[in-house]
Amino acid sequence: MTEPCFDIAHLAHVEMYTDKFDESLDFFVNVYGLTVSGQDAHSAYLRAWDDYEFHTLKLTRHHTTGVGHIAYRASSPAALARRVAAIEASDFKVIGWVAGDPGHGRAFRFEDPFGHVFEIYYDTVKYAAPANERPQLKNLAQRFHARGAHPRRLDHLNLLSADVTEFRRFMETCLGARVTEMIQLDNGRLGGCWFTVNNKTYDLACTEEHGGASARLHHVTYATDTREEILRAADIFLENGVHIETGPHKHAIQGTFFLYVWEPAGNRVELANSGARLILAPDWEPVVWTETDRKKGQAWGLKTIESFHTHGTPPVAGKQEH
Repeated sequence: MTEPCFDIAHLAHVEMYTDKFDESLDFFVNVYGLTVSGQDAHSAYLRAWDDYEFHTLKLTRHHTTGVGHIAYRASSPAALARRVAAIEASDFKVIGWVAGDPGHGRAFRFEDPFGHVFEIYYDTVKYAAPANERPQLKNLAQRFHARGAHPRRLDHLNLLSADVTEFRRFMETCLGARVTEMIQLDNGRLGGCWFTVNNKTYDLACTEEHGGASARLHHVTYATDTREEILRAADIFLENGVHIETGPHKHAIQGTFFLYVWEPAGNRVELANSGARLILAPDWEPVVWTETDRKKGQAWGLKTIESFHTHGTPPVAGKQEH
């Protein structure tokens, strides 16, 4: 067994591209329920009401959709230095140091074999709520505003890759991540892997790319406190004309209660609740799901719909995605 590495503290933020910036921003603020903590000519910096950092979603104007970069925060300056050294010693693509966004200091960027850009940093800007957003309880980052679906915090994202085994090597080498659950296909390939850098069940998933493209996003997820909030969110999305792709159902893998929608530009976003499930065992062995297991579908609810396997962003030129 490989010694667990905790140089990385947590998933910090995701940059999402949109070619319908105004519509996407309105969705994330007024329907999904995030708060704008900063904005410039190119991007809006958003956060859920109990995220402690300045932002967890960077929404950026672009000619298409998808993911710009994925950011993790290191556990300390020394941990950041250790991870940088490990990445530089690896065979993965190094981009180098970049100036930070308004929400954090300089960051070290690198790339997975499929074109997804990652960054790690330590120096951060902790959110300071203005007077109208200050909570009465000192242990909350922001008051509970109950606007839209009002998720509590950033939870995870799912990326697409042509070789999940190679992506697993990237995550273990560069971020010191552990696999908590995975799909083993009959042909020997890994169909998906769920990774954690701490004691959460997962903060990033990677599943097979079926569109023949690269650097694509499957979805970004924020967490709610309860399942009931997801049921209410379904009504909110319905009333606001948001495309509900699938759910609410319960995943077999990781056991999350979920709801998937498409924001106005077509990026898939999820609300999820995993209860209090944590990975506390230091010698946790990955749970392996077979192809037969997966053909049974979700834990309960409707069967997985076709678009869940075919739709990603940016869209693949010349291919119809349902």
